[in-house]
Amino acid sequence: MKQLHKIFLFVSTLSFTGLFAQTTTPVSGVMSADSIFNKYYQATGGKGLWDSVQTYTIKQTYRSGSANDYDLDILGSLPLEALSRTRTIMKRDFIYGIRGTDGWLKIPLGSRDKVTRYQTSDLSEKERETMRRELRDLLNAFDDYTQKGYIATVVAGTELINTKPAYQVELEGKTVKYNLYFDVVSGLLVREKLTLPANEIQTRDHSKYIKSTYGLLYPSESVLVSSIDKKSVKVTTVMDFNTRMAEDAFVR
Repeated sequence: MKQLHKIFLFVSTLSFTGLFAQTTTPVSGVMSADSIFNKYYQATGGKGLWDSVQTYTIKQTYRSGSANDYDLDILGSLPLEALSRTRTIMKRDFIYGIRGTDGWLKIPLGSRDKVTRYQTSDLSEKERETMRRELRDLLNAFDDYTQKGYIATVVAGTELINTKPAYQVELEGKTVKYNLYFDVVSGLLVREKLTLPANEIQTRDHSKYIKSTYGLLYPSESVLVSSIDKKSVKVTTVMDFNTRMAEDAFVR
């Protein structure tokens, strides 16, 4: 059971998440991180609309044509400081959750043709801290980024992403490094590269944005590639904001 726990915690790192940082003084002629982030806000619905979000839902599918394909269902509540992530693999739900300082993992027991029972175990402090960070980063990693204590460096010049020029912002924290690429014209985030502590690099290219019923734009179609297996995984995403949550959404 411990080995199964490790396998699904490894898979959980593939959920889209990032760290955004304290901006450094821009070099003359180079856009500041704030300017790039503000353009993203303007392109996706406005800072005021983002700031009004209190709860959100994310439904994703991860498809590579292999037995490792899975679905992801995420619920987040900022007032409750709670996050629930249900990962469905081969019709089996593995549920990760936090609320405040508490954190847990529910692993399904028994056969799939019977009523599902779960074995519940505690998440480690490191795992809980990661989910507490993800609670806000999954919604909008730019929110209050200067208070997170990370360093943001705008890389001089532009880089072509799918034949279009993009600004690059490098974000470096104590354990991870993020490289973010924003389309020069639209301001949208088109590529994310996350370097994990074990030096695995996860690259996510966003090819399509759609508008939610709440009015915010978000990436709905992406391709994820890990430096470990180098397989392309197609990711589809549906998000909604300020939706009513079930009373037991964040119950251990």
